[in-house]
This record gives sequence, C-alpha cells and structure tokens, in this order.
Amino acid sequence: MLGQIDSYDADAKTGVVKSADKTYTFHIEDWLAQVPPDEGDEITFEVEETAARKINLVGAALAPPAAVKYKYVAAALALLFGYTGIHRIYLGFYWVGLAQLLVTIGTVGYGALWGFVDAILIFSGHVNKDAKGRPLK
Repeated sequence: MLGQIDSYDADAKTGVVKSADKTYTFHIEDWLAQVPPDEGDEITFEVEETAARKINLVGAALAPPAAVKYKYVAAALALLFGYTGIHRIYLGFYWVGLAQLLVTIGTVGYGALWGFVDAILIFSGHVNKDAKGRPLK
C-alpha cells in the first residue's frame, strides 16, 4: 500500500501511518529505510491487521536530497551571532548550538571564537550540509 508518515515518536520508536482514511501503527523495527522516519514521508508498506509492516520510502524520497538552507546565511549568522550558536541551530544542529551558547556563558566569550572558526569552515566548504544531510545552497 501507499501511505504517509502521520506521526513518529523517536523516544518510543513508534509511529502512525496514514493511508486513505485509515491509520496504522508501526514500530521502528518495521522501518526498512536507512534514514529515520519523518512526518510527511511518502512510503510503501504492508498491512497486518492494524499495524504497518515492511515500511519503506517511496522512490522520490530516495532521490538525492535537495538543498534547503543557505550557506551564506549560516556563515553570516556565525560571524555576527556565532557566540550564541544560532548558526548551528539554523542548520539543525540544536545540541551543538546549545553547547556553543553554554561555552560562551561559561567561559566569558570563547564561544565567539568558536563562531568565527565555524564561519571560516562554512565559507571554505568544510561544513557543507545541514543536520539532515542536505547540501547547503
């Protein structure tokens, strides 16, 4: 069957698949793709009573990821507000951004140096993907 991930709880490793007007529950053990499920993913699956089994992404989701975030926005955020970690949050690296903010608070400013180094890494192309592995524009 064809369907869509309606919701997914990463902590419980369970989710809900929606197909037509019906919903089916699933566990991560039934997920076949190499990337974790995300809300809105188009999928194929088999039905076993009220559960979805052998869940896999549809071909469009297997295509190379399209760029969504901008390299120059991330670099500008790193240069101007790098001490806050906002550029890492923009790229989806929430825990790294929080760590950067805590380093800035805890060491009275060394996080700013970290932001400057990150800006150089972004401009030079060493940081060239967001947290979901999509390339930067």
